[in-house]
Amino acid sequence: MDQVLVEVTRGALVESHHSGAAVVVDSRGRIVFGVGDVEAAIFPRSAVKALLALPLVETGAADRLALTDAELALACSSHSGEPQHVQTAADMLAKVGRDVTCLECGVHWPRDVPARALAAAGETPSALHNNCSGKHSGFVCLACDQGHDPTGYVQPDHPTMRMVTAALAETTGVKLDDSNRAVDGCSIPTYAIPLRALALAFARFGTGVGFSSGRVQAAARLRRAVAAHPFMVAGTGRFDTQLMSLLGARVFSKTGAEGVYCVALPELGLGLAVKCDDGAGRAAEVATAALIERFLKPESEDFAKMVRPEMHNWNGIKIGEIRPAATLTA
Repeated sequence: MDQVLVEVTRGALVESHHSGAAVVVDSRGRIVFGVGDVEAAIFPRSAVKALLALPLVETGAADRLALTDAELALACSSHSGEPQHVQTAADMLAKVGRDVTCLECGVHWPRDVPARALAAAGETPSALHNNCSGKHSGFVCLACDQGHDPTGYVQPDHPTMRMVTAALAETTGVKLDDSNRAVDGCSIPTYAIPLRALALAFARFGTGVGFSSGRVQAAARLRRAVAAHPFMVAGTGRFDTQLMSLLGARVFSKTGAEGVYCVALPELGLGLAVKCDDGAGRAAEVATAALIERFLKPESEDFAKMVRPEMHNWNGIKIGEIRPAATLTA
């Protein structure tokens, strides 16, 4: 059964808690830490975007299209829809002679600050503001480079989607078909995958163990791109951007919807995956930070604040904190 991963305090008492599962594995698949049901299949959602971006690099498409590191980082992102994110996605599409009209991710308002800026200017969002527009722009680039019409690229049987699904299956070691397939928020397929297999995929992504030489190089290039441009992966004030700005290439982290996190720790050869049962992002972030602290032991006051973020009321008075439970720290 899943166990409490994170507690939320008010004063000296625990006011709320979040249960779930978490696992850390090495690149050979050995579990070095686990709590909860780590074999349960969960939808990783956006947490696996870097794995889906592997074909963009290993096919040579990224080189042929002269994609920049910032553009590759955006292909791995769940961005905030800030102007730099929007422009970078547009730039990616322009490299294959396409524009926003070919994106099939849908339209939503970006996060609070960029949304307010758009509204104040009397503008409305486009698909470029969608938090998945970087990933989708990468798919369009891959399709065009491979000589495929990108129309319908979100469908499971499109050549581009077959390529990225194959990469996900190969890195996780899990068969992906209609028995574990659903539809993600941005309309591409999403597959239910055991938490342990996701952690293994990120251990491999961080080390290259079990990968072909081309995939080893592709994974390393994506990690370098994200380390160089952590802002592109999330945005201002976001956990992934803050974490990788602090720790650089020592960590590759990626959030997924509904309380999911996947992380590679390349220098330790480890991968980790977290799933909070209630889908709470705040809990997934703290659980992830606690596991990174447990294994990587970064010495940083700013990082310590990510492990136990304080909560303050509207007058700035500290009223409690979000903290990892003993299941993660003992």
